[in-house]
Amino acid sequence: MFFHIPVLPVALTVSPSRSQFFQYESVSLSCEENSSSANWTVWRNTTTGTRTQCGDGWGELAGSTCNISYLHPSDSGVYWCGLSREGAASSSIQLTVTGGSVILQSPVLPVMEGDDVTLSCRNKTPSNLPATFYKDGSLIRTEPKGHMTLHHVNRSDEGLYRCYISGHGESPSSWISVEDKSSTNVPTRNTPPPLPPPSQSLFYLLLSLSSIIVVVLLLVLVLMVRRCVKKESEGHPQVEEDNITYSNVKISHHQRQKNIKKESDETSVYSTVRPDDLTYGEITIKNKKKKSKCPGKTLPLQLF
Repeated sequence: MFFHIPVLPVALTVSPSRSQFFQYESVSLSCEENSSSANWTVWRNTTTGTRTQCGDGWGELAGSTCNISYLHPSDSGVYWCGLSREGAASSSIQLTVTGGSVILQSPVLPVMEGDDVTLSCRNKTPSNLPATFYKDGSLIRTEPKGHMTLHHVNRSDEGLYRCYISGHGESPSSWISVEDKSSTNVPTRNTPPPLPPPSQSLFYLLLSLSSIIVVVLLLVLVLMVRRCVKKESEGHPQVEEDNITYSNVKISHHQRQKNIKKESDETSVYSTVRPDDLTYGEITIKNKKKKSKCPGKTLPLQLF
């Protein structure tokens, strides 16, 4: 948690000087300022309370020093010196209490640019066991004695560090800050990396939205084209040759009666054709005559 309150030239010191502690260890926090006799108090933010001062349910206050005899994981949080709950405050530090068996011993205060920094990985029974060190989740290297020194540190060495001892476990992560020698402002240990400028973030947001819109429009266009093609193919069905039936039809006409009127001599053949079934036929017409009293006359045949 971060605060936008004035930072005064008062320093919070930690003894022993490290940012990680084992459960049930003790620690002393002191507010030091040479030019003032004000009664500074140690304040903190943890998961159990926000902006609570030493002696208010935690720690024992002795002047400007706060002593915590038995640390618990619930004591992990941000600590600072202040005169009141909402007033000016010193730079803050982050303390971590673990119930595990491995901690990383690292500077609790910002280190000066160009200095050497030594990190130590230790378990509850101090021993020089081999340890592997990580920065921002990436492997740095493995040290055979559990100590790693960063030479001539600069801003690029800032980050979250942790370590691992085989067979014992992994330590929590701690943030290491590097202070510029020319800087007069003391940065806090829990200062996060700077965020990108608002204009740059807005640009990337608009670019992402534009890409999504273009992809959606292309998908809609493809679906519309496929739908039109499908409708057009359904409107023009093809006629399969298997549905066509060919047959030979032979029609013969016989004159059976002697006296047949001319008006009824015309014989009509009708065929009903459905659009679905087409029938083609080859028709052969033959007239067979019987002996009649009217020789030489044939009856016409009409075919429709």
